[in-house]
Order: sequence, then C-alpha cells, then structure tokens
Amino acid sequence: MVSSASSPGTTSSARKPFYKVLYIQVLFAIVIGAVIGWQSPHLATNEWFKALGVGFIKLIKMIIGPIIFCTVVSGIAHIQDAKKVGRVGVKALIYFEVVSTFALAIGLLVGNLLRPGAGFAGKTPDAAAVAHYAKAAGETKAVDFVLHIIPDSVVGAFAKGDILQILLFSILFGFALMALGERGARVRTLVDDFAQGIFGVIGIVMKAAPFGAFGAMAYTIGKFGPTALGNLLGLIATFYLTAGLFIFVILGVIARIAGFNIFKFLAYIKDELLVVLGTSSSESALPQLMEKLQKLGCSKSVVGLVIPTGYSFNLDGTNIYMTLATLFIAQAMNVDLSLSDQLTILVVAMLTSKGASGVTGAGFITLAATLAVVNPALVPGMAIVLGIDKFMSECRALTNISGNGVAAVIVSWWENELDRGKLNAALGKAVNAGTVELQPVAGIAE
Repeated sequence: MVSSASSPGTTSSARKPFYKVLYIQVLFAIVIGAVIGWQSPHLATNEWFKALGVGFIKLIKMIIGPIIFCTVVSGIAHIQDAKKVGRVGVKALIYFEVVSTFALAIGLLVGNLLRPGAGFAGKTPDAAAVAHYAKAAGETKAVDFVLHIIPDSVVGAFAKGDILQILLFSILFGFALMALGERGARVRTLVDDFAQGIFGVIGIVMKAAPFGAFGAMAYTIGKFGPTALGNLLGLIATFYLTAGLFIFVILGVIARIAGFNIFKFLAYIKDELLVVLGTSSSESALPQLMEKLQKLGCSKSVVGLVIPTGYSFNLDGTNIYMTLATLFIAQAMNVDLSLSDQLTILVVAMLTSKGASGVTGAGFITLAATLAVVNPALVPGMAIVLGIDKFMSECRALTNISGNGVAAVIVSWWENELDRGKLNAALGKAVNAGTVELQPVAGIAE
C-alpha cells in the first residue's frame, strides 16, 4: 500500500491553506491598504496607520544588528584561511562597481531615449522645498563617510543600528576568534546558538508583516494619492520600466552566466519583495533575505559579508533613480546637458551613492549632491520630483534587494562555494510549490 503522504518538509507549503501563506497575506494587505488610502484618505492618514508600517520596520531594524554580527562573526571564525575574507571582500566590491555602472548607464540611456521630462508643464520649482536635502548633500564628504564607518563605541553602533559600523566590528571580532583557534570554540558555539534564537525572533516578527504592509501602503496612498502624481506619471512609469530592464536583462544575463534563472530567483524571494513593496524599505527584508540565501546554497561567510556591504555599496535602484531623475529635471527645466555633462553624472553618482548611504533620505540627498556638481542651477528642480519620490522609493528598494540577492549568489559562485544541489532544489520548489516555507535554520553553522 502506498501512502498518500509525502516525506516531511516537501509538501507542507503545498498543502498549507493559501490564506496562511505569508506572501498571499502581504499581497492582500497591500491591495486593501491601497484601496483604503485611495477611497478614505482622511482615515488612512491617521497616525495609527502610519504607526503600523513604522512599527514593523522598527521591529525588523531591532534585529538587523545582531543578525549581521552573528552571521559575519560565525562565517569568519569558521574560516581557516584569513586571506579568504579579504578575497571575498575584494570580489564583492569589484562586482558592486561593475553592476552599479550598468545601473547608472541604463538610467542615462533610457532617459535620453524616452525623455520623460520634455515638455513638462508642472509648477515652477520651489528651492525652499528642497533646501534641507541640498544642505545635507553639501555637508556629505568622502572623508566623513570613511570616518563614520568607525563607531565611537561598539555599543553605540548597535544602538544606532548602523550597518557599516556593526560590520566593521563584526569583521574584527571574527578575525580575533579565528586567531584564538580552539580557545575560541566556546564563543563560536555561543554565537551560533545565539543566531538560532535571533532567527527564531525573525519568524515571530514576520507574522506582523501583513499589518506593516497594510498600514504603510494605506498611509502612503492616503497622503500622496492620485493628486500628487499629475504630469509626473511619465517619470514614474519610465523609472519602473528602467528598473525592470535592469533586473530582467542585466541581472538576468548575469544570473544566466552563473547558471540560474532570474525569474526563479525572484519567485524564491517573493515574500521579501512583497514586504519591501509594502514598507518601501529594503532593510525590512534584510534578515530574512540572509537566511534564505544560506538555504539557497550560498556560503554563510559570503552572505555575511556581501549583503550588509551591499546595502551601502550596491544600491542599483538608487543609481538608476539618480541618473534618470537628473535627466528628467534637466529636461523639465530646459537645461541642455552635453555628453561630457552626462559622463560627469555617471562618475559623480557612482561616488555620491556611497557617500550618503545610511543617511535619512539618502536617495534624495545623493540626487542633490549629483545635481550640485553637474549644474548647481538644477538643484531647485528637485522640488519637481519631491512629491512623487515616495512612489519611486518602492521601486528603488525592490531593485536594491534584488541586486544584493543576486550579488551574494554570484560571489558565492565566484568563490566556488555555491551548493548547486541546494540552489536547483530551492529554485525548483519556489516555482513548483508557489512558495518557500522558512523553517528554523538548523544548518546555520554548516
């Protein structure tokens, strides 16, 4: 007699009622939130709706520091060759710069071809509306960015949740444990066990994702609704089109070279993508993304180094936004940018996208810094896109998280530390079963 039940873990997600699947819950929450924000803006802009989204993001940020610390320290401490850490870091930075250049270039290409700002009939830019961002951009210097990576205190880095500062301390602590050898075994075990508990907290927190997505989407649509779009729909559509081209063409080709399908990969991380869509923050899915990438067969040490670093150095969505928005503003203000001006945009944006990372409103601040260098007369034009920036932040975040996820797979493959069996099984399950169920990470220390 053949049992109708399959082995444990293979059909649980398939048999799970659809209304209990996370990405279905988040999708419904986003739709309902958008409808309420559209139909009842006065209700949706209530502070409690905003609090749902902000509260969920704060819950996630609460555990980002410990997750990065545990993953990086454990990954480095279990490595026998110290040179490997530096090698992975160099490969990751090379990959980031190459792909970021493609992101900037595709923004310039599409902006020149479609010219979304040509014939713009909006209001005259109000310089006062963007004075805050222009000032912040002027105060952002490369040397300050480098010094900011070094925390005033370790406790302060964790208290502020500064990813780069936590990453620096985690790398140093990981190397220290590696140098201790067997004497550091107990601490390594403690870190691994602590990681198990943190991932358990993630599982609990993610149950609140639909509520966070609902509140954030309702508040966004209610506050910035259809009246804020006006003549700027062309820019929004162009930005989404450009981001789609980057993900499906540029990242798709890169994924194909590495031997996996970008569509299957996006299906695998669809839970995280929907959470990001609802909250407009790529950080809201960072811990869960790191967990899933390890389940996908990526090396834990690679994931621990590439993902946190990528959140400051691999902002593909922000890069596309900067070049495209710069061209839009120039076209809308009838300022002709020469080829040398546009090449300057590419070089300057490559630098400013790193210099303002970790700053509140970083996307807008980097745009101000880029405009100031290319042509200071364009800075007041930021007011043109200020009203719709929120609608483009979702796309920036989605592109950023997709790019960083692919980066971790690519660097793992480059290091010959990508488990093809896990990769093919996980991507096949994501397509066939329609979802990937996150179980406790029993193999986190593998």
